[in-house]
Amino acid sequence: MAHRLFEEKHHASIYQKYRIIPPDSVMEIILEYLNKKKGPPHELAVDLGCGTGQNTRLLAPHFQKVVGIDVSESQVEEARAVPGFANVTYRSGPAEELPFPDGSVDLLTAASAAHWFDAERFLIEAGRVLKPRGCIALLGYTDDFSMHYGSCGEKLNKIFAEVKQVIRPYASPRVAIANSKLQALFEAIPFAEKERIERIAMKMEMTVAGMVGFMESFSYCQTYFKNDPQAAAALLESMMTRLLEQMGVSSPDTKLEFTAEYYIVLACKPQ
Repeated sequence: MAHRLFEEKHHASIYQKYRIIPPDSVMEIILEYLNKKKGPPHELAVDLGCGTGQNTRLLAPHFQKVVGIDVSESQVEEARAVPGFANVTYRSGPAEELPFPDGSVDLLTAASAAHWFDAERFLIEAGRVLKPRGCIALLGYTDDFSMHYGSCGEKLNKIFAEVKQVIRPYASPRVAIANSKLQALFEAIPFAEKERIERIAMKMEMTVAGMVGFMESFSYCQTYFKNDPQAAAALLESMMTRLLEQMGVSSPDTKLEFTAEYYIVLACKPQ
Protein backbone atom coordinates (compact mmCIF):
# COMPACT_ATOMS: atom_id res chain seq x y z
CA MET A 1 0.00 0.00 0.00
CA ALA A 2 1.01 3.63 -0.40
CA HIS A 3 2.02 5.36 2.82
CA ARG A 4 -0.01 8.34 3.93
CA LEU A 5 1.74 11.06 5.88
CA PHE A 6 1.89 14.86 5.52
CA GLU A 7 -1.92 15.03 5.66
CA GLU A 8 -2.52 17.34 8.64
CA LYS A 9 -3.24 20.96 7.78
CA HIS A 10 -0.43 22.28 10.01
CA HIS A 11 2.10 19.97 8.37
CA ALA A 12 0.91 21.08 4.94
CA SER A 13 1.46 24.75 5.83
CA ILE A 14 4.94 23.98 7.21
CA TYR A 15 5.71 22.03 4.05
CA GLN A 16 4.63 24.93 1.84
CA LYS A 17 6.67 27.44 3.77
CA TYR A 18 9.93 25.59 4.34
CA ARG A 19 10.46 22.75 1.84
CA ILE A 20 13.32 23.37 -0.56
CA ILE A 21 12.72 23.75 -4.30
CA PRO A 22 14.74 21.66 -6.78
CA PRO A 23 17.53 23.66 -8.45
CA ASP A 24 17.24 24.72 -12.09
CA SER A 25 19.85 22.13 -13.06
CA VAL A 26 17.48 19.30 -12.07
CA MET A 27 14.68 20.54 -14.31
CA GLU A 28 17.17 21.10 -17.13
CA ILE A 29 18.32 17.47 -16.91
CA ILE A 30 14.73 16.18 -16.93
CA LEU A 31 13.68 18.29 -19.93
CA GLU A 32 16.83 17.40 -21.84
CA TYR A 33 16.09 13.71 -21.26
CA LEU A 34 12.47 14.09 -22.38
CA ASN A 35 13.52 16.00 -25.50
CA LYS A 36 16.13 13.39 -26.35
CA LYS A 37 13.87 10.38 -25.79
CA LYS A 38 10.48 11.63 -26.96
CA GLY A 39 10.70 15.18 -28.30
CA PRO A 40 7.82 17.67 -28.63
CA PRO A 41 5.01 18.32 -28.31
CA HIS A 42 5.03 18.44 -24.51
CA GLU A 43 1.32 18.35 -23.79
CA LEU A 44 0.79 16.85 -20.33
CA ALA A 45 3.07 16.51 -17.29
CA VAL A 46 1.81 14.89 -14.10
CA ASP A 47 3.58 15.53 -10.78
CA LEU A 48 2.85 12.75 -8.30
CA GLY A 49 3.02 13.23 -4.55
CA CYS A 50 3.02 16.90 -5.45
CA GLY A 51 2.66 18.16 -1.89
CA THR A 52 2.15 21.91 -1.95
CA GLY A 53 3.25 22.19 -5.56
CA GLN A 54 6.87 23.35 -5.42
CA ASN A 55 7.99 20.97 -8.16
CA THR A 56 4.66 21.09 -10.02
CA ARG A 57 4.97 24.81 -10.68
CA LEU A 58 8.46 24.38 -12.14
CA LEU A 59 6.92 22.28 -14.93
CA ALA A 60 4.38 24.95 -15.93
CA PRO A 61 6.46 26.87 -18.51
CA HIS A 62 7.35 23.69 -20.39
CA PHE A 63 4.00 21.91 -20.88
CA GLN A 64 0.59 22.80 -22.22
CA LYS A 65 -0.99 21.32 -19.09
CA VAL A 66 0.39 20.24 -15.72
CA VAL A 67 -1.52 18.25 -13.10
CA GLY A 68 -0.31 17.83 -9.52
CA ILE A 69 -1.69 14.88 -7.57
CA ASP A 70 -1.32 14.12 -3.85
CA VAL A 71 -3.13 11.86 -1.39
CA SER A 72 -3.35 14.74 1.09
CA GLU A 73 -6.22 17.16 0.49
CA SER A 74 -4.55 19.59 2.91
CA GLN A 75 -1.42 19.62 0.77
CA VAL A 76 -3.50 20.10 -2.38
CA GLU A 77 -5.37 23.01 -0.80
CA GLU A 78 -2.05 24.73 -0.04
CA ALA A 79 -0.94 24.16 -3.65
CA ARG A 80 -4.16 25.60 -5.09
CA ALA A 81 -3.75 28.75 -3.01
CA VAL A 82 -0.62 29.77 -4.97
CA PRO A 83 -1.75 32.09 -7.80
CA GLY A 84 -0.32 32.71 -11.23
CA PHE A 85 -0.20 29.30 -12.92
CA ALA A 86 -3.15 29.09 -15.30
CA ASN A 87 -2.11 25.79 -16.90
CA VAL A 88 -1.61 23.98 -13.56
CA THR A 89 -4.38 22.10 -11.77
CA TYR A 90 -4.34 19.94 -8.65
CA ARG A 91 -6.37 17.00 -7.43
CA SER A 92 -6.17 14.56 -4.54
CA GLY A 93 -5.53 10.90 -5.17
CA PRO A 94 -2.90 8.13 -5.04
CA ALA A 95 0.00 7.67 -7.41
CA GLU A 96 -1.11 4.10 -8.00
CA GLU A 97 -4.53 5.01 -9.47
CA LEU A 98 -4.25 7.82 -12.00
CA PRO A 99 -7.26 9.53 -13.65
CA PHE A 100 -5.78 9.62 -17.15
CA PRO A 101 -6.48 7.58 -20.30
CA ASP A 102 -4.00 5.03 -21.56
CA GLY A 103 -1.06 6.58 -23.40
CA SER A 104 -1.91 10.21 -22.58
CA VAL A 105 0.94 11.52 -20.39
CA ASP A 106 4.27 12.86 -21.68
CA LEU A 107 6.08 13.04 -18.34
CA LEU A 108 5.49 11.62 -14.87
CA THR A 109 7.49 13.25 -12.08
CA ALA A 110 7.73 12.77 -8.33
CA ALA A 111 9.87 15.03 -6.15
CA SER A 112 10.92 13.53 -2.81
CA ALA A 113 7.78 11.39 -2.96
CA ALA A 114 8.37 8.14 -4.85
CA HIS A 115 9.68 6.33 -1.76
CA TRP A 116 6.14 6.50 -0.34
CA PHE A 117 4.55 4.77 -3.35
CA ASP A 118 3.63 1.12 -3.72
CA ALA A 119 6.37 0.51 -6.27
CA GLU A 120 4.77 -2.40 -8.14
CA ARG A 121 1.38 -0.73 -8.56
CA PHE A 122 2.92 2.64 -9.41
CA LEU A 123 5.10 1.19 -12.16
CA ILE A 124 2.17 -0.69 -13.70
CA GLU A 125 0.13 2.52 -13.71
CA ALA A 126 3.03 4.53 -15.12
CA GLY A 127 3.34 2.08 -17.97
CA ARG A 128 -0.37 2.44 -18.67
CA VAL A 129 -0.70 6.23 -18.75
CA LEU A 130 2.57 7.20 -20.42
CA LYS A 131 2.62 7.83 -24.14
CA PRO A 132 5.01 5.75 -26.23
CA ARG A 133 8.44 7.27 -25.48
CA GLY A 134 6.95 9.10 -22.50
CA CYS A 135 9.27 9.48 -19.54
CA ILE A 136 9.47 9.04 -15.77
CA ALA A 137 11.59 11.42 -13.67
CA LEU A 138 11.83 10.66 -9.94
CA LEU A 139 13.93 13.19 -8.05
CA GLY A 140 14.95 13.70 -4.49
CA TYR A 141 17.74 14.17 -1.98
CA THR A 142 19.03 12.30 1.02
CA ASP A 143 18.85 13.81 4.50
CA ASP A 144 22.59 14.41 4.53
CA PHE A 145 22.87 18.21 4.36
CA SER A 146 25.55 20.76 5.15
CA MET A 147 25.42 24.26 6.60
CA HIS A 148 28.10 26.93 6.35
CA TYR A 149 28.45 30.27 8.09
CA GLY A 150 31.86 31.85 8.47
CA SER A 151 34.18 29.35 10.15
CA CYS A 152 31.54 27.52 12.20
CA GLY A 153 30.10 25.20 9.56
CA GLU A 154 31.38 22.03 11.24
CA LYS A 155 29.73 22.97 14.54
CA LEU A 156 26.44 23.81 12.81
CA ASN A 157 26.44 20.44 11.07
CA LYS A 158 27.11 18.71 14.40
CA ILE A 159 24.01 20.38 15.89
CA PHE A 160 21.94 19.29 12.90
CA ALA A 161 23.25 15.71 13.20
CA GLU A 162 22.43 15.59 16.91
CA VAL A 163 18.85 16.77 16.31
CA LYS A 164 18.46 14.20 13.54
CA GLN A 165 19.69 11.49 15.90
CA VAL A 166 16.93 12.32 18.39
CA ILE A 167 14.13 12.08 15.82
CA ARG A 168 15.61 9.25 13.71
CA PRO A 169 13.80 6.51 15.72
CA TYR A 170 10.52 8.03 14.51
CA ALA A 171 11.41 7.71 10.83
CA SER A 172 9.38 5.42 8.61
CA PRO A 173 11.38 2.63 6.96
CA ARG A 174 10.41 4.40 3.74
CA VAL A 175 12.91 7.17 4.52
CA ALA A 176 15.69 4.61 4.00
CA ILE A 177 14.39 4.12 0.44
CA ALA A 178 14.87 7.83 -0.23
CA ASN A 179 18.33 7.74 1.33
CA SER A 180 19.23 4.81 -0.95
CA LYS A 181 18.44 7.14 -3.87
CA LEU A 182 15.59 4.85 -4.92
CA GLN A 183 17.94 2.00 -5.76
CA ALA A 184 15.31 -0.77 -5.49
CA LEU A 185 12.69 1.24 -7.39
CA PHE A 186 15.21 2.00 -10.13
CA GLU A 187 15.97 -1.70 -10.48
CA ALA A 188 12.24 -2.52 -10.62
CA ILE A 189 11.47 -0.17 -13.53
CA PRO A 190 10.64 -2.51 -16.43
CA PHE A 191 11.79 -0.15 -19.20
CA ALA A 192 15.10 -0.97 -20.89
CA GLU A 193 16.04 2.71 -21.18
CA LYS A 194 16.69 4.01 -17.68
CA GLU A 195 19.44 5.78 -15.78
CA ARG A 196 20.13 7.29 -12.40
CA ILE A 197 22.03 10.55 -12.03
CA GLU A 198 23.52 11.32 -8.62
CA ARG A 199 25.37 14.10 -6.83
CA ILE A 200 23.62 17.06 -8.45
CA ALA A 201 24.83 19.92 -6.27
CA MET A 202 22.42 22.43 -4.81
CA LYS A 203 23.54 25.48 -2.86
CA MET A 204 21.23 28.16 -1.49
CA GLU A 205 20.86 30.73 1.25
CA MET A 206 18.52 29.82 4.10
CA THR A 207 17.69 31.67 7.28
CA VAL A 208 18.23 30.03 10.64
CA ALA A 209 14.44 30.04 11.12
CA GLY A 210 14.09 28.44 7.70
CA MET A 211 16.55 25.71 8.63
CA VAL A 212 14.59 24.88 11.76
CA GLY A 213 11.32 24.99 9.80
CA PHE A 214 12.81 22.69 7.19
CA MET A 215 13.66 20.20 9.94
CA GLU A 216 10.10 20.50 11.29
CA SER A 217 8.72 19.57 7.86
CA PHE A 218 10.41 16.13 7.95
CA SER A 219 7.92 13.29 8.25
CA TYR A 220 9.76 11.81 11.22
CA CYS A 221 9.88 15.14 13.03
CA GLN A 222 6.11 15.35 12.64
CA THR A 223 5.78 11.82 14.03
CA TYR A 224 7.90 12.91 16.99
CA PHE A 225 5.51 15.85 17.51
CA LYS A 226 2.55 13.45 17.59
CA ASN A 227 4.27 11.25 20.18
CA ASP A 228 5.66 14.00 22.42
CA PRO A 229 4.65 17.55 21.40
CA GLN A 230 6.45 19.26 24.29
CA ALA A 231 9.74 17.44 23.72
CA ALA A 232 9.56 18.08 19.97
CA ALA A 233 8.92 21.79 20.43
CA ALA A 234 11.75 22.01 22.96
CA LEU A 235 14.10 20.20 20.57
CA LEU A 236 13.47 22.68 17.76
CA GLU A 237 13.72 25.66 20.12
CA SER A 238 17.03 24.32 21.38
CA MET A 239 18.23 23.82 17.80
CA MET A 240 17.43 27.44 17.01
CA THR A 241 19.21 28.70 20.13
CA ARG A 242 22.30 26.58 19.53
CA LEU A 243 22.61 27.59 15.87
CA LEU A 244 22.36 31.28 16.74
CA GLU A 245 24.91 30.93 19.54
CA GLN A 246 27.43 29.17 17.33
CA MET A 247 26.98 31.77 14.59
CA GLY A 248 27.35 34.60 17.11
CA VAL A 249 24.12 36.30 15.99
CA SER A 250 20.76 36.99 17.59
CA SER A 251 18.33 37.20 14.67
CA PRO A 252 16.71 34.00 13.34
CA ASP A 253 16.49 35.84 10.00
CA THR A 254 20.28 35.62 9.67
CA LYS A 255 21.15 33.71 6.51
CA LEU A 256 23.49 30.75 6.28
CA GLU A 257 24.60 28.68 3.30
CA PHE A 258 22.76 25.40 2.85
CA THR A 259 24.02 22.66 0.52
CA ALA A 260 22.50 19.35 -0.53
CA GLU A 261 22.79 16.83 -3.35
CA TYR A 262 19.90 15.79 -5.57
CA TYR A 263 19.54 12.60 -7.56
CA ILE A 264 17.21 11.74 -10.47
CA VAL A 265 15.90 8.40 -11.67
CA LEU A 266 15.00 8.67 -15.38
CA ALA A 267 13.26 6.12 -17.57
CA CYS A 268 11.62 6.05 -21.02
CA LYS A 269 8.67 3.87 -22.05
CA PRO A 270 9.28 1.87 -25.22
CA GLN A 271 7.68 2.85 -28.50
